[in-house]
Amino acid sequence: MKVAVFDTHKYDRTALEVANEKYGHDLHFIESRLTERTAKLAEGFPALCSFVNDRLNEDVLRQLHQGGVRVVALRSAGFNHVHLESAERLGIAITRVPEYSPYAVAEHAVALILTLNRKIHRSFNRVREFNFALDGLVGFDLFGKTVGVVGTGRIGAVFARIMRGFGCRVLAYDQKPDRTLADTSGVEYVPMNVLLSQSDIVSLHVPLTPETRHILDAKAFACMKHSVMIINTSRGALIETKSLIEALKSGVIGSAGLDVYEEEEGVFFEDHSELGLQDDVLARLLTFPNVLVTSHQAFLTREALSNIADTTLQSLEDFERGRPLVNAVRRSIQVD
Repeated sequence: MKVAVFDTHKYDRTALEVANEKYGHDLHFIESRLTERTAKLAEGFPALCSFVNDRLNEDVLRQLHQGGVRVVALRSAGFNHVHLESAERLGIAITRVPEYSPYAVAEHAVALILTLNRKIHRSFNRVREFNFALDGLVGFDLFGKTVGVVGTGRIGAVFARIMRGFGCRVLAYDQKPDRTLADTSGVEYVPMNVLLSQSDIVSLHVPLTPETRHILDAKAFACMKHSVMIINTSRGALIETKSLIEALKSGVIGSAGLDVYEEEEGVFFEDHSELGLQDDVLARLLTFPNVLVTSHQAFLTREALSNIADTTLQSLEDFERGRPLVNAVRRSIQVD
């Protein structure tokens, strides 16, 4: 099947080409993000493959439909960037990758914790300038600390088990508690307010929905321990960024590790080193020495990329052959 692959980079193009040896789709790689202005590039393609920062709103979907697109395969688990009602009305099938490697994202969250705690990023920069002083690099033992895990789906559960391995007490909040996780790993399910008030580290592992948008805001920060560490590898809009900045300035938040940012569209996945950063809020975040921002790379492992490519191309083959779409997105679906 002829497929327009938007927002492609070297790493996912390589993975898709390797996986496509099994499927034989006619892949056309387009570096541009999918937006209202670039949707016309998909004209004549029955299938389209997109990534998390592509825009699939009502206008874009209408243009895609007019151009002949009948299926959109998302290279992601999340689909909050898709106007599902419009897709259903237009008859455009939407598929996703419900799981690839929960270990990739969970391990990245742990990497953020270790880097922030032991000031690895600051130490690295000092040593490159031949500064071997230790002042300002004091961290803390993870052993015995309380870690709050918001969301215990596949990724959250893996993260919780890793932190239990460090000897941490793990508190969890989820609308659907995983009793097996609690029974086998010693994870304690508690109300959200208890988790926020008792945790030394809070890590977010929930999808972005109307209910979870800004789940960490000024009110939530006010309930937390002084100098708590915040980790977010899920969706940027789970955190109200301006409130986070105020909490960092006041010292309520001791540090923050962010792989996502609520206004990352048009910023992440692109090189801005020549033109500079136009987002003043993100620029302010980056001035804090106790804030570590990575560019939505938690998924970026060889295993995850391979899984994403294979699942995406399998969905396209199923659509082409009229098979049931086991990874179809419906408005009732919830994701990790």
